[in-house]
Amino acid sequence: MIIDCHNHIGTELLFYLHGDYPYGQDIPALLERRASSRITHWIIFPFVTNLSCKISALIDGEVEYPEPLEHIPYAYENRRLLTEVYHYFPEHSKQFLPFAIVDPSRSVQEQVAELRKLKEHYPFYGLKIQPTIIQSPITALNDAGKAFVDLAREWDIPFLIHSSVGDDPWSQVEDILDIAEANPDVRFCLAHNCRFDKPGLDRMASLPNTWFDCSAHIIHCESVTRRLPNVASGDRLFKSDYTNPSQVLHDLYQAYPDRLMWGSDSPFYSWVSLEGTIPFALKSSYDREVDCLYDLPEEAIQKIAGANILNFLNHGDESILS
Repeated sequence: MIIDCHNHIGTELLFYLHGDYPYGQDIPALLERRASSRITHWIIFPFVTNLSCKISALIDGEVEYPEPLEHIPYAYENRRLLTEVYHYFPEHSKQFLPFAIVDPSRSVQEQVAELRKLKEHYPFYGLKIQPTIIQSPITALNDAGKAFVDLAREWDIPFLIHSSVGDDPWSQVEDILDIAEANPDVRFCLAHNCRFDKPGLDRMASLPNTWFDCSAHIIHCESVTRRLPNVASGDRLFKSDYTNPSQVLHDLYQAYPDRLMWGSDSPFYSWVSLEGTIPFALKSSYDREVDCLYDLPEEAIQKIAGANILNFLNHGDESILS
């Protein structure tokens, strides 16, 4: 059993309409990864922008609300994901652990009502939040979005949250950790290696209910070598050789063996934008992410792509997958 804990299914409207890459992935495409890897199971969730965004603004790379195609954020996208898993590809459904995606600040009660309806018909195993792209502060989970925390507690499901550092105000590592510390009976995963922020990683390891994943690991290592602002720097940077992503993953495992979870962030292990305020290209591949995992000793592989993820899901064995 090897679990990839971070994958998107569906269409990313902002990237597609603005001309960026990647912009979509379906279940058959993800299943084809088995041909070149030992991956057996995937945690999946929808892409980030949704039909409550103003479509004409997305073409210009802007995120605005509202748009009459859908008034409740992610109502369509979550239904669409679960339909694909359980109706279009039921023969593969036991290989997937779907998470519902939520907007932490907008139409919260309406989103909760939709999630309750979905839960009556389909199993899902966690809540995903990507605050940065939709410009919705994760700190809303302290007030306007507290109903999502209550729901996770009621259903005993975890959060997987995009994390950021620097000038990004929407999903700061420290803000997520503040929320986790205030809710010790709810589980949280901070995505993208906590952006290699050493104080954040150490604080994460000190809390009983927090994990982190290494999704899009290779391009984040490249971000360090290119001195990009999306990762930690200076004294805050976790010390390792960022020219060697396998070494970085090894060092993270050595430092936080019980909290690191492996995930690819497919298909966002690459990000290419030729227009807009941040024109750049960061490119990796699923095979490169997997190869980085398999450079670790087998014991470490089973830990970060198996046991740690099951503990995050609050399932100490593989029964959740059967």
